[in-house]
Amino acid sequence: MPALATLRLSRPALASFAAMGVLWGTFAADLPDIKTKLMLDEQRLGLLLFMTPAAAILAMMAAPWLGRHLGRLALPVTTLAMVLTFVLPGQVAVWWLFPLAMLGCGAGTGAVDVLMNARVAALEQTSGQPLMNLCFAAYSFGYAGGAILTGALRSGGAGPAVVMLTMAALAGLVGLATVEADGRIDGLQRQKGVAAGLGMVPVIGGAIILIAFLTENAAENWSALHIEETLHGSPAHGALGPAVLALTMAVARLGGQGLAQRVAPVRLILGGALVSAVGALVVAGAASPAWAYAGFIVMGMGSSVISPTAFSLVASLAEPAARARAVARATMLGYFGYFIGPPAVGFVAGAFGLRAAFAVTAAVLMVVWLLAPRLARRS
Repeated sequence: MPALATLRLSRPALASFAAMGVLWGTFAADLPDIKTKLMLDEQRLGLLLFMTPAAAILAMMAAPWLGRHLGRLALPVTTLAMVLTFVLPGQVAVWWLFPLAMLGCGAGTGAVDVLMNARVAALEQTSGQPLMNLCFAAYSFGYAGGAILTGALRSGGAGPAVVMLTMAALAGLVGLATVEADGRIDGLQRQKGVAAGLGMVPVIGGAIILIAFLTENAAENWSALHIEETLHGSPAHGALGPAVLALTMAVARLGGQGLAQRVAPVRLILGGALVSAVGALVVAGAASPAWAYAGFIVMGMGSSVISPTAFSLVASLAEPAARARAVARATMLGYFGYFIGPPAVGFVAGAFGLRAAFAVTAAVLMVVWLLAPRLARRS
């Protein structure tokens, strides 16, 4: 399929992925200023961030219900609701309001995650084209763009309130492209004649996605702090950390779009985990921001293919009538890692430092080598 036709086919999901990337890229790059504004250390900040996964998991459980009742408007409505919630973290001035703001961010992200991944899985199966890596690339490009623009705003003296509001408005404009004539997401509810259980495929796939997101999002959220506080870089240097990681992942995912057609999915997942672990160790031992950037590049190259390949594999192995539910289940399990990663790294960093935290992420990535072969045996 020509590139333009592929972009047109995946446009609504691409817009949702990109908008989410802009929002989380902004949050990660602005986290040092938010931390300073609220007068928090890494350990307390990590504890407050635990409110995000709680809301996200509840929203993921409600997402199939939302998808059925909102019909073709499910993705546009939830995407724009998510955008509005990300204004809140920049507006709070006292620490006890911050977890309430993050509750909103978690809920918005959780609902959108389920619906956009289910939409991409459906488009893949009806078109016969691999689209997941492309959509994840849109997230990474959005993340990098959000981080870079946030770094520019911070360098110009803008505080968290202005930064988060400005970037949420930009993400909202991107989110408008999620509207489509028929955006219904079929298969979100159990049908008669379809087995009630989904089996182990979404469980094992979700565990792989959990590890991928745990390490990826932890690196994205704490890279700026690592560069600024551990390696004594400037705010611009700090913002460049998550931007470098996200840009590398974006470009690598575009390459992964082609690799997915030539390399066995399980081999792609195993290779990605190994490369990412090496990159995390380079970040842990970095002596300067330049070495940290090199580690983030390697880490991004490896991490880029793990989660989209696992999502596609879950969708292809699931029964057709239960495909959306299987993807939703894997999403819910996987995004425990997306939200637990940053606070977990915060606890490790508070106790042992950020170098140790990145070393731990390398060890966690190697668990994928135990899980991926089990998923292969389900095919």
